[in-house]
Amino acid sequence: MWLDHIKYHGRVRTHQLVLSWIENELAAGRLAVGGRLPAERSLAAQLEVSRTSVREAVRILEAMGVVRAGVGSGPDAGTVVISDPTSALGSALRLHVATQHLPVADIVETRILLESWAAARARPDAPELAEAAALLDAMDMPEDLPVNDFLALDVRFHLALAKAAGNAVVSAMMGSLREAIQGYAAELTAGFSDWQATAARLHGEHQGILAAIRNDDGGRAAVLVAAHIEGYYNEAGLGSGA
Repeated sequence: MWLDHIKYHGRVRTHQLVLSWIENELAAGRLAVGGRLPAERSLAAQLEVSRTSVREAVRILEAMGVVRAGVGSGPDAGTVVISDPTSALGSALRLHVATQHLPVADIVETRILLESWAAARARPDAPELAEAAALLDAMDMPEDLPVNDFLALDVRFHLALAKAAGNAVVSAMMGSLREAIQGYAAELTAGFSDWQATAARLHGEHQGILAAIRNDDGGRAAVLVAAHIEGYYNEAGLGSGA
């Protein structure tokens, strides 16, 4: 029996039994996105743990972006399996950046690696490129956009390009890295002598990146993305991605 196998391997916290059971169910295909976990009382009895342990496991899974817990009755009640890795990874990275365990410079460098890879492999006919073009249209007068609005569109543009590469893991990692430093990047705008000019330059670079991808020139797109990211931090006076 699965439960006996887990217990055999030594003492574990009871909520970890619940987490292990859910992981096993997902891996076996008996649980999938959109499915619901058994009721709290039923799962506690099945796994021979307390309902408190079940609640603790569900809270952990919510923080990880694996489930969404609803209360009360009706169609939104119960704990539903979802999939939101970017939010969970981004939250964890933000905390580690705050503790200075992960230097921002290293995160930016990793972002350059991932975005260059994605730009080089983005498919010219990917439907996400239409979204990227629409976002550029929304940024057509960058000097008239509030800083936060411009940066929000910028994030969505880069993530659309990442999705065009067709790698879900890279997309999730990129989203997490950008989420981890988004506030930091926004703070840097105060250091620019002329934000409107900077925004116009960034917008032009976005257009060049998208054009290279649509022309099936992934090599040029990768070079442009790297220069685009490095240029932002260099202009802020922080060196290469500092």
